[in-house]
Amino acid sequence: MAARLQKQYKEKIIPALQEEFKYTNKHQIPQLDKIVINMGVGRLAVADSKACDAAAADLTLLAGQKAVITKSKKSIATFKLRENQAIGTRVTLRKERMYEFLDRLVNIALPRVRDFRGLSDKKFDSHGNYNFGLKEHIVFPEINYDKVDKIKGMDITICTTAANNKEAKALLAHFNFPFSN
Repeated sequence: MAARLQKQYKEKIIPALQEEFKYTNKHQIPQLDKIVINMGVGRLAVADSKACDAAAADLTLLAGQKAVITKSKKSIATFKLRENQAIGTRVTLRKERMYEFLDRLVNIALPRVRDFRGLSDKKFDSHGNYNFGLKEHIVFPEINYDKVDKIKGMDITICTTAANNKEAKALLAHFNFPFSN
């Protein structure tokens, strides 16, 4: 079964983008490639080895896919960090899980962020990818607030096949992304 946003993309967004940018080939139309969610634990992981496992469990819960624990590449004595020490967790979503996560992000999680005034449209890189961060991972309904020991932030990268930032912004705007401008 296809996700709701995936169906919307095929039925409504593709024709709208084709008309807006006058594409002659259907392969020129930008689409979502993947969503990468990163939760850096940092100092917590240095002090408590279980912090990374808790972050991975939370990320697995909200992504619907097993999170990978990331490890440090080199030792840094001032941060009390050793090589190959767990310092964060990440997950890469594609296809249906990506569309389901995007649906929950736009319609449920972002409206629950305190003092939310929209996302900045200046966070695109020059290749049509959009990056932003959330300060609290508890805005997702899957996370039980009572069982969370420490509130962690997360970085979300939405990778598209768009050739430039204008096309990528139009694509995300059609997915009802709450841009402030």
